[in-house]
Amino acid sequence: MADTQYILPNDIGVSSLDCREAFRLLSPTERLYAHHLSRAAWYGGLAVLLQTSPEAPYIYALLSRLFRAQDPDQLRQHALAEGLTEEEYQAFLVYAAGVYSNMGNYKSFGDTKFVPNLPKEKLERVILGSKAAQQHPEEVRDLWQTCGELMFSLEPRLRHLGLGKEGISTYFSGDCTMEDAKLAQDFLDSQNLSAYNTRLFKEVDQEGKPHYEVRLASVLGTDPALDSEVTSKLKSYEFQGSHFQVTRGDYAPLLQKVVENLEKAKAYTANSHQEQMLAQYIESFTQGSIEAHKRGSRFWIQDKGPIVESYIGFIESYRDPFGSRGEFEGFVAMVNKAMSAKFERLVASAEQLLKELPWPPAFEKDKFLTPDFTSLDVLTFAGSGIPAGINIPNYDDLRQTEGFKNVSLGNVLAVAYATQREKLTFLEEEDKDLYTRWKGPSFDVQVGLHELLGHGSGKLFAQDEKGAFNFDQETVINPETGEQIQSWYRSGETWDSKFSTIASSYEECRAESVGLYLCLNPRVLEIFGFQGAEAEDVIYVNWLNMVRAGLLALEFYTPEASNWRQAHMQARFVILRVLLEAGEGLVTVTPTTGSDGRPDARVRLDRSKIRSVGRPALERFLRRLQVLKSTGDVAGGRALYEGYAAVTDAPPECFLSLRDTVLLRKESRKLIVQPNTRLEGSEVQLLEYEASAAGLIRSFTERFPEDGPELEKVLTRLATADARFWKGPSKAQSVQA
Repeated sequence: MADTQYILPNDIGVSSLDCREAFRLLSPTERLYAHHLSRAAWYGGLAVLLQTSPEAPYIYALLSRLFRAQDPDQLRQHALAEGLTEEEYQAFLVYAAGVYSNMGNYKSFGDTKFVPNLPKEKLERVILGSKAAQQHPEEVRDLWQTCGELMFSLEPRLRHLGLGKEGISTYFSGDCTMEDAKLAQDFLDSQNLSAYNTRLFKEVDQEGKPHYEVRLASVLGTDPALDSEVTSKLKSYEFQGSHFQVTRGDYAPLLQKVVENLEKAKAYTANSHQEQMLAQYIESFTQGSIEAHKRGSRFWIQDKGPIVESYIGFIESYRDPFGSRGEFEGFVAMVNKAMSAKFERLVASAEQLLKELPWPPAFEKDKFLTPDFTSLDVLTFAGSGIPAGINIPNYDDLRQTEGFKNVSLGNVLAVAYATQREKLTFLEEEDKDLYTRWKGPSFDVQVGLHELLGHGSGKLFAQDEKGAFNFDQETVINPETGEQIQSWYRSGETWDSKFSTIASSYEECRAESVGLYLCLNPRVLEIFGFQGAEAEDVIYVNWLNMVRAGLLALEFYTPEASNWRQAHMQARFVILRVLLEAGEGLVTVTPTTGSDGRPDARVRLDRSKIRSVGRPALERFLRRLQVLKSTGDVAGGRALYEGYAAVTDAPPECFLSLRDTVLLRKESRKLIVQPNTRLEGSEVQLLEYEASAAGLIRSFTERFPEDGPELEKVLTRLATADARFWKGPSKAQSVQA
């Protein structure tokens, strides 16, 4: 059996997303709008398979064929007859549910590969003897032969997502290195092209000269089109001694389905903002234009307080090893009015709260652009995972000048972050009841502050294409050096492109730190309904949760490569290090032995020193983070951030050794079962599923009732067309359309 780090346990937590009441309150038109947006999101979400690993599309196609022919209960009878134990079949169900939930065979949270926890030869017997194999023997056998070895392989390079020798990534061809990624980013910057909707493919000619293809995601390929903002870029370039070719058409058949459903949704929009937003998204996905997606995002920002909220596109760059390319994501959700009222009060206080952040006014946006901030119950979240909160759009130029929206996903928080006392690790016994009682409420506060005033704060000093600055060079002083500003963002440079590999984690750390810092404010706690002793408990549990999360983060550190695999967890480890450095016994992490005789550890936080010791330490750190970000000081930012993110065995904590303890006692992240919507006549029905691996599988089996087989062929055809770039899967020809 595989190392437990690379399997999903049979007893993994599975929860169903409850949105029944919010969906019930929608009007028939709102339901139709939500339905077609959901369809667009689910079709686009399949692109994540092609963004993850070479084998992921084949694994998905194989699983879909198996479970379409036999549901989990029917396949179970066949599996037991083939000699599998109940535990082995359950392990297969959990693996399949994991592939669907993560949209691939790498964990969305941590980027670690997971493999089936049963012998390969047993799974082969189940697959080749299945009803699907009886119906389509050659196709099923070809799929298995294409992905079977890679499905189980834990060859070192394949254990994690990464670039070059550090891991696998299908954002880049297999021979790309970090140097290639940096060169490509410089090229993209020179042409004012965004990396968000691109992949990079490298081939070397007979003379040893590299040729790079930058491929944009779009419905259109080489077809002529009127959209000059993209078509004028589709050509060959010579750049720094290398050849670049900009093309488009990545994921074309999937994006065609996205566009078709966005067109249908347009008939049910609530206002002109939504109609224009969808028109621009359609333009973006058709042409491959990030500029069109930005225009759509502008209309989205202006669509205040919609009953049905949605956002779709190539959004988060966490899983790109270089940190610039966006994973496809689409969500549809409905407003939770009670919690949204609290967030509205927080927004009303935002301008005053921003003044309390520990940097000079010149380092804050010139004008706070009052955002929408709502608590939503998710109906659909397509992609590799579901977050607890979102602050979008991620385009810095829009956030700086036009605004953003904050979203807290209430029904996700309710199930994904619920805490059982008996499963709590690394806390003192006397803290566990308090932690269990206040973890949820404190997380509501932290998510609100993190999204609104964390991601929503701070100014980037920039010079535009005409040479004009957005700050006064003569008067603005760097509070860390006492000197005038020495560095800034040039035209075409963005936060992601400059800070690349640390950008996501650095920004998450800044937002988490803002949340911790401002949760000490009594006004904030009153907004969420907490005063007196209850408010103090919320503060304590929020800080305690952060330092515990910093220890749990060690699971996502890879000692062999000395790197982190998850931006949020790296950020929390950095905060733990900052608070430990504050000294005076504010935070201690102590190795112990558990009641089972195995290694254990305890995290302690002295609540009496949070304000006197923790607040000043966090204030100094937060100021440095913002100043380095504002000025685009990459060298200084890397030195600060990577210094705190280093994992060593230096005493007293000995974090490298503690990592083994964390792995020994880790609890796997829950899988979340999402509902489906189905159009029956002119009415939209909500289809719900049980909270189990089998229920999650059924939700995907019923997700594409009209065109499931067609989608499998599309995915394998697209994967096969690019297989040479990873010297990997090259079969499955018979399952092509």
